[in-house]
Amino acid sequence: MAVDATLPYDPGNIFAKILRGEIPCNRVYEDEHALAFHDIAPQAPVHVLVIPKGQWVSWDDFSAGASEAEIAGFVRAVGTVARQLGLVEPGYRLLANVGASGGQEVPHLHVHLFGGKPLGRMIAG
Repeated sequence: MAVDATLPYDPGNIFAKILRGEIPCNRVYEDEHALAFHDIAPQAPVHVLVIPKGQWVSWDDFSAGASEAEIAGFVRAVGTVARQLGLVEPGYRLLANVGASGGQEVPHLHVHLFGGKPLGRMIAG
């Protein structure tokens, strides 16, 4: 079910529970700004989710309200994860869904990092 990215942050969402340690995850990386873990339903040989530690609903919410340190820390975390997983060469894909029409399912900003095979076109049409 897609979510409305303009709604207030829901501290009961699954990623908030993962951040609080209430639900386990297969961690790949963690620092003061972000947590990265393997997706439980991978869509590629490598499928990792990177989430900021702050209460941000979507990319729109985050880019409009997060501090410069939070934004820089999150973006650097995504790059660090890609490098640690050896995805820079031959390449990888980042995907951040925003809102119902964008296909966002969890109301906590998250970036999907896909790799490990040629991924083809992103949108057919």
